[in-house]
Amino acid sequence: MTSIALGRGDVVVGVDTHKDAHVAVALDGLGGRLGELAIAANPDGYAELVAWADDLGRVAMFGVEGTGSYGSGLARFLRRNGRKVIEVSRPPRKGERRLSGKSDTVDAEHAAREMLAGKVKVTPKLADGIVEAIRLVKIARDSAVNAHSQAMITLKATLVTANDQMRGDLEPLTDFKLIKACAALDTDGDVADPAVAMRLVLASLARRWLELHEEIKQHSKNLKRLTKRAAPELIAAFGIGPDIAAEMLVTAGDNTDRIRSDAALAKLCGACPIPAGSGKTNGRHRLNRGGNRQANAALYRAVIVRMRWHPPTIAYVERRTADGLSKKEIIRCLKRYLAREIYRLLPPPSLPGQLASAA
Repeated sequence: MTSIALGRGDVVVGVDTHKDAHVAVALDGLGGRLGELAIAANPDGYAELVAWADDLGRVAMFGVEGTGSYGSGLARFLRRNGRKVIEVSRPPRKGERRLSGKSDTVDAEHAAREMLAGKVKVTPKLADGIVEAIRLVKIARDSAVNAHSQAMITLKATLVTANDQMRGDLEPLTDFKLIKACAALDTDGDVADPAVAMRLVLASLARRWLELHEEIKQHSKNLKRLTKRAAPELIAAFGIGPDIAAEMLVTAGDNTDRIRSDAALAKLCGACPIPAGSGKTNGRHRLNRGGNRQANAALYRAVIVRMRWHPPTIAYVERRTADGLSKKEIIRCLKRYLAREIYRLLPPPSLPGQLASAA
């Protein structure tokens, strides 16, 4: 909705969100500043914001920054009260902020004016269905995987400084045998002795690795079960496992209808080509370095699997290679095609209570 569709009596509200407090600025439909308000980031503050905005006129929409983090509670409250919510990106630090400065009210006014100009039309994720559960499980799994890798790296780096006998006994072992051997080390003795301290540290890191290994297995089981329930057709697609499916579902959100075309999904994933032609070089495109980079990486992993094992993809690679395309260019094309396929396999929007009924 742009300012052309609004009148002087209409109100748009931009909100700059923080952990403990939010700041709102209201504009009329022609861009006039009506006022500002600071509220606590809790239900009482949200109710105060709605009442304040209603007193100013007919509220057309709220533009909220950080709807996936600090603004998530406000966005849920506004939706429950039948208000239109638009997700607003924070202004680039080297763009508007260099010209306009930086403060809570400046950012809130920027959010309102972005809506008024029609520059932002993004519907926030609902975050109240099975995809939100998938996101939370994935956070726990990804964190455990990172700690799991770090424990092994630290153990091997520490082992390098051990005495020659210990290094000779342990370094030739495979990773899992190394972990089991370190976990079984005798840690009795005075920790002031470097040899005892070395055994203690190696045993501690090995036990940590084993605990994280079991934790990852449990998270993986939950992720597989949830993604299969949420999008069985997506999981069945070639080269798309629970991890890739989870990333794409989290990118789309529970309200998948907010992504209106496969081109929109490709842009969201940074998999759409960016026009870079001018003058006599029309038709040239460049790599898109924007979008959700985790989703882009998920597309890349699926494409690599298909290039190795999927006969239609293998045939496509051979044909495009004969046309003179490089491997990188072919991968970019395949990611765009895969985004189109995934868009068609996304589940319909979740309904309220769907997760509870499915359980």
